[in-house]
Amino acid sequence: MTQNHLAPPERIGTRVRSLDRAFDILETVAEAGGSAGVSEISLLSGLPMPTIHRLAQTLVDRGYLRKEPSRRYSLGPRLIGLGEATSSLLGTWARPYLARLVDSIGETANLAALDGDLIVYAAQVPSKHSMRLFTAVGRSALPHTTAVGKALLADVDPETVRMLLGRTGMAPATEHTITSTRAFAEALTAVRAQGYAMDDGEQEVGVRCVAVAVPGIPSRIALSVSGPRTRMSDAVVERAVPELRCAAEQLGAEPGVRTTR
Repeated sequence: MTQNHLAPPERIGTRVRSLDRAFDILETVAEAGGSAGVSEISLLSGLPMPTIHRLAQTLVDRGYLRKEPSRRYSLGPRLIGLGEATSSLLGTWARPYLARLVDSIGETANLAALDGDLIVYAAQVPSKHSMRLFTAVGRSALPHTTAVGKALLADVDPETVRMLLGRTGMAPATEHTITSTRAFAEALTAVRAQGYAMDDGEQEVGVRCVAVAVPGIPSRIALSVSGPRTRMSDAVVERAVPELRCAAEQLGAEPGVRTTR
């Protein structure tokens, strides 16, 4: 009698191709706003549809994807726990860098991430000033209102940004909030040119924030420094930018952060 053996998974070097493709599917669904059809996943990821059907079913069985009645796939509940654990770890890794920013600049420092279509604040070290800004960890905000949102969307494909803004809308948080896709695209061009993003009263009147994305990692996370406009002068912003870039590069070089998605 011939004994059947399971074929070993196809490997690329030390990597398993089926795992690579499964993660491609999850990341594609996430980047599409948390829900996507098979044809959309195939178009965005380059994977063949039979492969997507096969791997997506496994992800559904494990709770990492959900299959909607419309036959679209959406992110599943098992990812919530992973996201919460990752957010906690990111906060732990980032805290020393945030503390150094506060010591150097004197204003509140934040770590924020792009989670689906929203900005989520994952960690904060507050300023030592009696009048200071406080953003609750776990709070979310619309990307178009924030410096961190601009920093994280600056290198994203313009069509993807346009689709994101279409889903979230561009409601004004203040009279200074950017509310048109054209003006926001121009703001992202400025971010790419200067290497940092600014929010000048766009999320909260009288508050300025400067942010940079953490480079060279799979996650979309950013560091920011924010404070009252009366203290966040142009000179303070100019001093904060190189400090933020240095902190972002060092955080991005942390082994755990480099592999966190």
